[in-house]
Amino acid sequence: MKLNEVIRNNEGTIVDVRTPGEFRGGSVAGAVNVPLNELPQRLPELKQMPSPLILCCASGNRSGQATDYLTQQGVACLNGGSWVDVNFLTAEEV
Repeated sequence: MKLNEVIRNNEGTIVDVRTPGEFRGGSVAGAVNVPLNELPQRLPELKQMPSPLILCCASGNRSGQATDYLTQQGVACLNGGSWVDVNFLTAEEV
């Protein structure tokens, strides 16, 4: 499962794990904001989203942590890195 292919095929759900304030400052069109610290409480919701989840944040650090956690919980996901990079990929594939 490669990030470019998932985005090109319009599969999965883009989940931004930054804070709501950061998310409001700019985000990928159609992305869902689930802050990193809310992942455990929102796990049932995340498991219902179309998979794989494409996780992004500001730099790729928090999305990497989210990827590790969600993978351990049995959720199919990919670390998309920076939301700017994911945004570029989504725009490129349109």
